[in-house]
Amino acid sequence: MINLAVIQLKDIIKYLVRITIIVTVCVLLAKYFSSFKTQINIQNSSLLMCLDIVIPSIKTANKEYEVEQNNNSKTPLKVPLELELGMMDTIEGAENAVQEVNSSEVKQEENSENVVESEKTTDDADEEDLKEAETGLKTEVLESNVPEKYTTEYNGVKIRNETDNIKLTEDMLVPEVDVNMKNILIYHTHSCESYTPTENFEYKASGNFRTKDKNCSVIRVGTELEKYLTHYGYNVIHDTTIYDSSYSESYDRSLKGVAKLLEENEDTDILFDIHRDAIGDSSYAPTVKIGDEEAAQMMFVIGSNGGGSEHDNWNENLKLAIKIQEKANEMYPGLFKPIILRDSRYNQQLATGASIIEVGATGNTMEQCLASMKYLSKVLSEVLK
Repeated sequence: MINLAVIQLKDIIKYLVRITIIVTVCVLLAKYFSSFKTQINIQNSSLLMCLDIVIPSIKTANKEYEVEQNNNSKTPLKVPLELELGMMDTIEGAENAVQEVNSSEVKQEENSENVVESEKTTDDADEEDLKEAETGLKTEVLESNVPEKYTTEYNGVKIRNETDNIKLTEDMLVPEVDVNMKNILIYHTHSCESYTPTENFEYKASGNFRTKDKNCSVIRVGTELEKYLTHYGYNVIHDTTIYDSSYSESYDRSLKGVAKLLEENEDTDILFDIHRDAIGDSSYAPTVKIGDEEAAQMMFVIGSNGGGSEHDNWNENLKLAIKIQEKANEMYPGLFKPIILRDSRYNQQLATGASIIEVGATGNTMEQCLASMKYLSKVLSEVLK
């Protein structure tokens, strides 16, 4: 029995068209990717060998043609592809094109990996930029034109009692506190308070040392504290809402906003309302030098029920402030000014660990205030273990 493979002319033409397209694409790719031209002679036999592998029927047709030629017979339907098409003996850069395409695919894969690696490197760089505060550094309070005043002192922590009816006793000052550390809420009742502009923190003023630019107001200071506390493993909620677009209504607005956040985040005792000292004098810049770095001094402002409004938590709030400042005096003496106790509540009735922290004054720069957050977060990481 003899097996014969018969190829119709139209089938051969289809194969030829496909092969022609492939060859054309290769030539175009070679011209596109190559910066130089190389001519490579491709023998008919080499091309046919490739075709024989891809299309087995062609191999059979070629063999039959050779037999027919040897027998001096002609069978037009079995004419080999190279004669039917009159294909070129040389194809410029064909092999280079294939190599360039393969090389391009490899490079694309490498570039994709580099992009991912670059993203990882960026994240790592952000983490590397976050340098924890060192301890054991020499500290020095720089001279200020506002004298330090206080009425009470407990274990080195100075307190200025500005209430009308509260007399502080030692048992009110012992910093024995029990607060839930699951969440720390940072917000800003006077959100637009700002500082002396610098090259890195220029802003459009919306008032006297005030701006709605969140990158140049106390909101930016809160963001820095959030970043460091998160680094230390705490869950931080940072409310960046501007509450003082109407200054006289700012505490009413922040009360509603913070109360809603507390409903959404149960077990939140620690509330830090980050402000800037209200003194509107650019010459006032309370500063402490820690090592070789200048940081803005800070001050706790604690509300009470001295004004007649209900506020059962005020003493716990005061004790937590004393506890934090006690540790700060140990680690970075002069980082805090004396605590102020006042009759107003300042919305601190909402939690047992609430306080205002005034960071710097109008004469301080944003850079100094950001440095303060580095040291404050280090102190908090020790106090709130």
